[in-house]
Amino acid sequence: MWAKAVSVCLLAFACGLVHRLYPGITEDTLSYLSDSVKSLPCLKFSSSPSFEEGLSSAWDSLIVEPRKQWGKVAIGVNACVDVVLSGVSLLQALGLSPQSAGDHAVLNNLEELASTFMHYMQRGAAAERFYSDAVSFQHISSTASKNPAAQHFVGGNAALIAQRMAAHPGMEVLLCGPFGPKLHELLDERVLVPSASLQEQDEFHLILEYKAGENWGSSRAPTANRFIFSHDLSNGAMTSLEVLLASLEEFQPNLLVLSGLHMMEGLSRENREARLKEQVFPLISSVGLNEQELLFLSQSAAGPHSSLQAWSGIPDVGMVSDIIFWILQGYHQGASTLTRVHFHTLAYHILATIDGFWANQVSAVAAGARVAGAQACASKTIDPARVMLKSPLEFSSSRAEEGSTIKVTAKEPVATWKRGDITFYFTPVLICKQPVRTVGLGDAISAEGLLFSEALSM
Repeated sequence: MWAKAVSVCLLAFACGLVHRLYPGITEDTLSYLSDSVKSLPCLKFSSSPSFEEGLSSAWDSLIVEPRKQWGKVAIGVNACVDVVLSGVSLLQALGLSPQSAGDHAVLNNLEELASTFMHYMQRGAAAERFYSDAVSFQHISSTASKNPAAQHFVGGNAALIAQRMAAHPGMEVLLCGPFGPKLHELLDERVLVPSASLQEQDEFHLILEYKAGENWGSSRAPTANRFIFSHDLSNGAMTSLEVLLASLEEFQPNLLVLSGLHMMEGLSRENREARLKEQVFPLISSVGLNEQELLFLSQSAAGPHSSLQAWSGIPDVGMVSDIIFWILQGYHQGASTLTRVHFHTLAYHILATIDGFWANQVSAVAAGARVAGAQACASKTIDPARVMLKSPLEFSSSRAEEGSTIKVTAKEPVATWKRGDITFYFTPVLICKQPVRTVGLGDAISAEGLLFSEALSM
């Protein structure tokens, strides 16, 4: 490339010199000289596509529709209105200044909000918390809504998944959740909402976004992400669960998607356990989760790598693989009916399934990764110039045992390997360099992965 640039520079200089020494020379002669030099072999080169272009093109070739579509899908149970704005600008508007960082499971006041926001911002990690003080939260949400840059969107995992699936041809989607007037106005009209889900007031969630490299005090965000909090009692108590379960007999879905369990953090331990016992956990076949949720599961039950306090940078693929393998082993031990895990982190995705239950998973994991890069850039397709790669392209498939070395390339972006009767599917993510909106990416990934999956038997 540099040789061509130097040659073009010399060519321009030479043509200029000839013109100066021989002012009578015609333009046709100069053009002939220029074209002749340009035709020299040293100036000929072929422009090969970038890694990002090659990978995106390979995804498009790999992603195919499953032979059998879901058709009818019932989804619940969390839905809300997302108020999205800059986290730093809101905290400044509230009169808060950066102090020490610290993580609080439940936020009780403004100081704990600022401390927990800083804790996750300096790690570039996503988090969601319950704000316990209703009066204080009303003041915060009012301040946020007055921000001229604040935006309102459909929010809640269930509602976002429903929006994504309803946009897919041939899908009939039923959504149960707490629907106030604003949310009902924002929702895609193709989504069916039972009248029993309607209520007078909306539930608002505040989405505090920050950009890569953004500073607040001594904290600097390594990547773009968001911090979510709310005083959401309807979703927290999962009040729409009964509406969802009552709707199943009449609607007769082929797929049931449950989300919003994390919203129960604001309930007492006894109430949480009571609500969880009413769920259909023994019937769950698939779960989608991120790196924090995956590590939390392992820590909760002394699983693989549970001594790890938190991930440092990009989660190690071998360690993630070990934890997923351990989770799916519960099926053979009779502890669960889980046969599929869809893991997503910023740099890569992994789909793992027990053989004989799921098909079209190469397409599913590729589709999930593709939508992550496109949606973050607010684009319908991947723009190679706006994305970058952070994923490892060579790694060990395990850290708990002797793993094999796995490689991915732009031409073969989905790597597969097996551990017993469990098959793993890995693909990098093309990360948006300047993300427009980070909220809802996990829900889009899960929805897209399910849309391109086919259940063989349950």
